[in-house]
Amino acid sequence: MVTVTPTKVEPQVGKRVRRQEDPRLITGTATYVEDIKKPGMLYAAIVRSPHAAARIKGLRTEAAAETPGVYAIFTGADVEGVGPVPCAAALPGLRVPKHTILATNRVYYVGHPVAVVVATDRYIARDAAEQIEVDYEGLPAVADPEKALAPGAPAVHPEWPDNIAFTQHTEGGDWKKAFEEANKGGVIVKERITSQRLIPMAMETRGVVAEWDAGGKELTIYSSTQIPHLMRTQVALMLGLPENRLRVITPEVGGGFGSKLNVYAEEALMGFVAMRVNKPIQWIESRRENFQVTIHGRGHVDYAELSAKKDGTITGMKIKIIQDLGAYHQLLGPLIPTLSVLMMPGLYNFKNIEADIVGVFTNAAPTDAYRGAGRPEATHVIERMVDILAAKLNMDPADIRLKNFPSKDAFPFATATGLAYDSGDYAAPLHRAMQILDYSGTREKQREARRQGRYLGIGISTYGEICAFGPSPATPAGGWESATVKIEPTAKVTVMTGSSPHGQGQETSFSQLAADALGVSMDDIVVLHGDTSVVQYGIGTFGSRATAVGGTAVYLALQDLRDKCTRYAAHLLGVKPEEVNFEGGVFSSGRITKTVTIGDVALEAHVCRNLPPGMEPGLVATRFFEPSNFAFPFGAHIAVVEVDKETGKVQVLRYIAVDDCGNAINPLLVDGQVHGGVAQGLGQALFEEAVYDEYGQLVTGELMSYAIPKAHHVPDLECDRTVTPSPVNPLGVKGVGEAGTIGCSPALVNAVVDALSPLGVTHIDMPMTAAPLHARLPGRPAARRRAALHRQDRRDCPHRRHEHAPPGGDIRNPAAALPAAGRSGGPDRRHASAQPGNDWRQPGPRRPGCGLSGRAASPGSAGAAGEPARRAHADLSGFPDRCLHHGSRAGGDSLRSDRSGGCGRAWFCLREDGAAGFRLCRGRRGRASGDQGRKDLCGEGGDHGHGVEILSGRRRRGGAGGPAGIGRHTGRSRAESG
Repeated sequence: MVTVTPTKVEPQVGKRVRRQEDPRLITGTATYVEDIKKPGMLYAAIVRSPHAAARIKGLRTEAAAETPGVYAIFTGADVEGVGPVPCAAALPGLRVPKHTILATNRVYYVGHPVAVVVATDRYIARDAAEQIEVDYEGLPAVADPEKALAPGAPAVHPEWPDNIAFTQHTEGGDWKKAFEEANKGGVIVKERITSQRLIPMAMETRGVVAEWDAGGKELTIYSSTQIPHLMRTQVALMLGLPENRLRVITPEVGGGFGSKLNVYAEEALMGFVAMRVNKPIQWIESRRENFQVTIHGRGHVDYAELSAKKDGTITGMKIKIIQDLGAYHQLLGPLIPTLSVLMMPGLYNFKNIEADIVGVFTNAAPTDAYRGAGRPEATHVIERMVDILAAKLNMDPADIRLKNFPSKDAFPFATATGLAYDSGDYAAPLHRAMQILDYSGTREKQREARRQGRYLGIGISTYGEICAFGPSPATPAGGWESATVKIEPTAKVTVMTGSSPHGQGQETSFSQLAADALGVSMDDIVVLHGDTSVVQYGIGTFGSRATAVGGTAVYLALQDLRDKCTRYAAHLLGVKPEEVNFEGGVFSSGRITKTVTIGDVALEAHVCRNLPPGMEPGLVATRFFEPSNFAFPFGAHIAVVEVDKETGKVQVLRYIAVDDCGNAINPLLVDGQVHGGVAQGLGQALFEEAVYDEYGQLVTGELMSYAIPKAHHVPDLECDRTVTPSPVNPLGVKGVGEAGTIGCSPALVNAVVDALSPLGVTHIDMPMTAAPLHARLPGRPAARRRAALHRQDRRDCPHRRHEHAPPGGDIRNPAAALPAAGRSGGPDRRHASAQPGNDWRQPGPRRPGCGLSGRAASPGSAGAAGEPARRAHADLSGFPDRCLHHGSRAGGDSLRSDRSGGCGRAWFCLREDGAAGFRLCRGRRGRASGDQGRKDLCGEGGDHGHGVEILSGRRRRGGAGGPAGIGRHTGRSRAESG
């Protein structure tokens, strides 16, 4: 017998082990889809619609086809045999429009794919795409879900008379009685609460490489997906290809957050193209495409009512959810608001609820799962409503929550919406968070701050989450998960998981499970995932299920494998299996002194010179785990903020997060997930919003206009945990991947409302940028307000961190957008170079009252209607016209001086109605100098906000998909900007 000397192995589960994935990620040696190169590879570029709604009257590809290097061009007519993009939702009465991978005779949102160009170089492909001419007939569009429900609204899909995709009604308990009693002797609070559209903004955009093996008739697709096996099934069906002839490989994903929990048109399109041209194809989504066509998240408008007794006991709730679904359904879109309804009671012990969902089509990108997927929306509503109720009753927000939690002995706890919460002690994390904060002491500091005229606020959010998705009857595509574990002859261990992690750290946590179960070093363990030809079928990673469901499958496979090893060891030791002890990789028995190691067993199981009777060779185990219920983690987050009384800017002073995700296999991974989740929740609360104008144009179409939180925006997070194991799985884990996002936004909004409550503020919608908050602050002399905004501008721009908004208000105001092509409803025939994703030109009529021509306004050019071009300007009527720094070199950002007497500086100014403006000092003669007389407008909106230029010479390029006249912030220093 060959003996392997055992190495003492310390227990790993529960330790803060650094991620094994990180070295390749932080050294740049990881492989993403864009890194994959194949011999003879061609590159694809997609022509996309610049219109939110239009008929395709014609399409000409001749000029593009003649471009040197172009290999092939495909249009909607070529892909008619490919099946539609799938939607897994199966709701009663759901209207499902046919979603083809390329548009045929009509487009439904900006970015809708119309054609694909294949070339020998990606730049050639993009240049050729700009040569494709598409004749569009512009149609009326609607991008606001409430306007889409109005009588006479343009029909997004003309085959139906209205824009309602589905409705759903849910009742629990006797909600009518609860509200009747509240009307008589209790209290009812009402509020309209929104969860705005968000753009997931993964570090790596989507990408696909497709390779067709004509000899073997096999297609291989590399895709940055969260669900490789489900994607394989669906794409095989779309292409009419046997599923076992399609292999899907997922390399590094580079961030998913739910946006890659989908089957997209581009995955099937690249497979189709590869099969047609018989060469490998690569398509990498540009960041502008990512803004336009990768799913958006949230998009809720909620009308909520809460009934209660006068002592603060909550008795019932009514909620109407208007869900913006966009133009099409993606894989799970219609199901997301149903999760909101399920979790709308939150952690509270009331049994009466009425909930209605109206799913609405709009001429916008589809919405689908984004980190939390329905649960952040629900938590935001119930936590805001509880705070509003507390204010109405003059109760402390902590006290009213503690009063309405079910007791820890009430579990499993049945909710008003039909769920059974598995386990919980909801008061524990709130008490712990209050202790960390010194809640009573901080309240006293708040009172002192108010005496000083400062706006300090404390916000509480207690959240619950439905996650660890199964069981299967409650999911659209199976709720189980799979795992295979094998031990090699040299005692090395390979774990294969169907859950396909993409940043959650399961390569580390699953290695910890295996190390403890088999007594081997973590360095001897490899975790494989994301390859459908290597890993057994699995469901994927989403809904905080990778460890709770996928990890449990790994755990069960490890137990089976250890049992088999024990039987082998008993045979080698000459004792009964029940007499064998196993610890630290060594098998022993109390009856004898002889021992064998896991290495001894592994070798014997493969050479089989002494095979136990009735046992098979090898050491492999596969298990599938089907949970009996969801898991329900919970927690309490508290934020302390201060609102700057001069500018309205929110500063987060402290953030405490106490979460209960059951047992923690690796507390370091738990902290990391909470940190990332809080950062995304903070982004929604303070910065982020995907905005469409009234014509369906995406105003926030690039990082210049869509603000995301940066490192300096995220405060030091004070994290702690309570532990309430789940009875649903043997690991006792619940999931934590979305916890931070769910708990964060209501904590911050509650804190800001609390800060401004002395001013009579009762509710603020997200994002809470400085402009709307500033408008709520007490009035001050106009000069002081202008100076305050200017000082803020000086601190943040241009070479410092900066935040932007256009003249007259926030960039999120649709009225601030300019007219785009074809908005008059007439035909628009132009080269693709005029499309938003490729160039800045936006021909089209001027909006009444706006002096901006839709076409580039360089000298000598003409507008789309043949009118003389006008220089871009903003309507600054009513704004103060005197430069605060005129005649002085101090302060302000100096522009090139003019000989007419003006200093050429730019400054902010405010009308009396609070609208923000921007001026150049032109002196008495009012003339600034040439091309240098320009500056981006700086105000609230985020560190890469979208500024509107004031020009006195030429016009610079506009933003992605944005109309002319909306300029880019160049990021140059003061000296460089003239």
